[in-house]
Amino acid sequence: MRADRLVAALLYLQTRDLVTAAQLAAELEVSERTARRDLEALAAAGVPVYSTAGKGGGWRLVGGARTDLSGLTAPEIRELFLLTGPESATSPRTRAALRKLVRALPAPLRPGAEAAARAGVTDTTDWTGAGAEPALLGTLRQAVVDAVRLRIAHARPGRPPRERLVHPLGIAAKAGVPYLVADTPDGLRTFRVSRITSATPTGEPAVRPPDFDLATAWRALAARMEDRMLAATVRGRAAPGTEGVLEGLFGGRIRYGAREADGGWTAIEVDGPSPEIVAAQLAGLGARVELLAPPEARAALARIGAELTARYGPATPAAAPGAPGPAGTPPA
Repeated sequence: MRADRLVAALLYLQTRDLVTAAQLAAELEVSERTARRDLEALAAAGVPVYSTAGKGGGWRLVGGARTDLSGLTAPEIRELFLLTGPESATSPRTRAALRKLVRALPAPLRPGAEAAARAGVTDTTDWTGAGAEPALLGTLRQAVVDAVRLRIAHARPGRPPRERLVHPLGIAAKAGVPYLVADTPDGLRTFRVSRITSATPTGEPAVRPPDFDLATAWRALAARMEDRMLAATVRGRAAPGTEGVLEGLFGGRIRYGAREADGGWTAIEVDGPSPEIVAAQLAGLGARVELLAPPEARAALARIGAELTARYGPATPAAAPGAPGPAGTPPA
């Protein structure tokens, strides 16, 4: 398309003090006559470009003028600033980058970009305290940028840390939780950053697989994790008023069925890694949830109930003399 070619011609002019029609023709892979017509079209459109004839002549931008040719449309610019958020919610480095970007935009687009930056805020603080940025995240990011092999210690829940040599390839975030994507002797793996207890650069170069693309690799790795998260389905019924708690626990992994006419209980289906894990997550709702299938989920919930009764129920053995009694009873 000629419009694309004109943009390419102007970009080429911006990188050269002087350009001949022959040079532009070679760059755009068109005839010299077509290149000359394109240069004349730019001048006719008001772009500050002029030509000088004779030996040593050619085309140049007046005074080294520069025209914004980022290719960003007004809606794309607004979306970018909406995603970044207001200056008060960004780091000093991001604020500096935003100011440079605003200055680089054509004047008519600047008010819209600035308004978009003020239109929303993203607060990543988790009031439970679990959302703080992991201490080693900066180290891991730097290793990815520097392409340096790492020795990391990673601890799975309930297990001691295990040391591994990895090739860091990128950082991906799932629902705000950062993961290190790395190549290992066992293939591509993800490591939840908050579970990495140490990370030491080895000084050796990291090896990047040929044609590696982080977004493509993450989609494949995430799909495997999601398959594990959805390996089992538990069916049951829930009392009225439990919807908010259930959705907080399971998000999109819970589905509602028909509501019973008497009492208003609702049929539910919940996906999870295993029936036992889903049962443990539902145990806090007590009698407000009844599990119907599979049998493993019912058995797990019964076992949890028995353990709680043994610890806190009326059959608790009497306390030793001088020890606190159950539920606020003063010592004997």
